[in-house]
Amino acid sequence: MLGASVLTMSSQAPAATPAPSNQPPSSTVGTIGMRLLDEPAATADDPRARLYLIDSLAPGAVIHRRIDVSNTASTTQHAVLYAAAASIAHGAFIGAVGPTANEISTWTSITPGAVNIPAGSTITANVTIAVPTDAAVGERYGAIWAEISTAASSPSDITQVNRVGIREYISVGAGAAPASNFTIDSMTAQRTGGGQPQVVALVHNSGGRALDMSGTLNLSDGPGGLRAGPFAATLGTTLSIGDTEAVTITLNKQLPAGPWTADLSLASGLLQRSAQATLMFPNSGSASPARVSTHSPWQRRLLLSGLGLALLAGTAGLLIALRSRRRATATAHRRPR
Repeated sequence: MLGASVLTMSSQAPAATPAPSNQPPSSTVGTIGMRLLDEPAATADDPRARLYLIDSLAPGAVIHRRIDVSNTASTTQHAVLYAAAASIAHGAFIGAVGPTANEISTWTSITPGAVNIPAGSTITANVTIAVPTDAAVGERYGAIWAEISTAASSPSDITQVNRVGIREYISVGAGAAPASNFTIDSMTAQRTGGGQPQVVALVHNSGGRALDMSGTLNLSDGPGGLRAGPFAATLGTTLSIGDTEAVTITLNKQLPAGPWTADLSLASGLLQRSAQATLMFPNSGSASPARVSTHSPWQRRLLLSGLGLALLAGTAGLLIALRSRRRATATAHRRPR
C-alpha cells in the first residue's frame, strides 16, 4: 500500500478550499484502513504484491481486484473511493492530492465510488483496470484512495480530510514483465548532527520496474573482534527506473568508530543483492564513500559452496597422497633382501 504498508494523508483547510498537506505514513488514517485482497498468481510469492497492486498487462487487457475498506470508529463513516495519479521522485512514492488524473487513473474504476461504512465494519470494493489497446509500452504509477472528511458547520471552520490508499504499479507491454534489477554502488559511514552513526548506501535501479527497498546491515571484525546487528534499513525508499537513491541505516549511538566490515543485504520483493565494505565512522559529518564488493545471495552461496568443495577436494587429495606414501613405504619394507 502507499507508505510502508499504507500511505495516509490528512489535511486541514477552510471548508471552501480543502487543500491537503503531506503527513507521515501510518497503518491507518483517522478511522479507516485499506488492504488489498487479490494478487496475480505470477506474483504470489512476492511480498510487495500483497501490499501493492502490481501487474504487467498487455494493451487491451482488463483486470479486476478487490480491496477492503474498514471503519474502526464508533460511528458510521462516509467514504469516497477513487483513483488518482502518482509519481516517484527523490526516492519517494507520492500519491497526488485529490482526484488528480494521469493515464492509469483514467484506466482505473472503483465500485462503489462512495459508501457509508457502519461502525466497526468492513466493506469490499471492486477495482477494474482497463488498459487501452493503443497504450504505449512503459510503467505507470497511481493510487487508489479511500477518503473521509468532516463537515464544516460554518465557512470559517476547518474541514479535516483523511485519506488511506494502495499504490498501483502497472507495466504495459506484450510478453513477460520487464525484469527487475539493482546495484549497490557505494556505502558511506557518517554521523548525524546528534552523533548517531549511519550507513548510507547508494542504490541504482538498473532494471525495468520500480523498486521498494528494504534490508539489513551486519557489522563484524570491529575493535576487539566485536560484531553488531542486524540493523534495519529505513523503509520508504522507492526507486523509479534508472534512478539512483540513498538507502539509510541508522545504528546504535554507542557503537565504536571502527574499522568494521559491513555486510549489507537489500531487497525489493524477491529480488536481493548484497555488498560488503570496510567502514570507519568519522567523529562528525561523512567519510568518503567506501568501495564495495557486490554479490547476489546465490553468488555468495555458490562461492561458499565452491570454497567448501575445493577444501574438501584438497583435503581428500592430501589424504590420498598420504595413504599412497604409506603404502609405498610399507611395500619397500616388505621386499626380500
